[in-house]
Amino acid sequence: MPVVESRVIVPVDAPTAFAVSQTTGEARLRWDPFIRRQHFVGGATRPGKGVRTYTVQRFGLAMESEYVSFAPPSNVGFTMTKGSWFFERMGGGWRFKAVDGDPGSTLAIWRYNFTCRPRWLAPLAERIGAFLLQRDIDRRIQGYARGCVDPFVLARLDPALAPGARPGHGDDAG
Repeated sequence: MPVVESRVIVPVDAPTAFAVSQTTGEARLRWDPFIRRQHFVGGATRPGKGVRTYTVQRFGLAMESEYVSFAPPSNVGFTMTKGSWFFERMGGGWRFKAVDGDPGSTLAIWRYNFTCRPRWLAPLAERIGAFLLQRDIDRRIQGYARGCVDPFVLARLDPALAPGARPGHGDDAG
């Protein structure tokens, strides 16, 4: 099963870093180059364990996923419940931890794993998929890092996830 991982250190504390990763709507689109559209499924209005999301990737591929773990401010995990025909399985986890000696900075580690189908094509498809997914995740985590310092994004954090943040009090020109 291929695994791809990206890491970045962001200049915000772990609760803020986690909250940025969970932004939705305009704030999410501002930093996340991977998605074209994303919304909660089944009446949910906030992320949490068992909550499903529907995501349309920038090239139009769609996937429904479910949060299998949700532990602010340290980690979140998901698994694909419906998706593109070529993914047999896909899952991922994002971890956030304070940088040793610098509690105002956070190490974000995003890890994804997947398998492809049909099985006879999987060895080739998974090599290509790992290359493409690695490129997308590297680009995505860099966008996330920009979001962590974007006043527009920071002003729209969920106060339940980032208690020190002041939603609605940022510079929207960011």
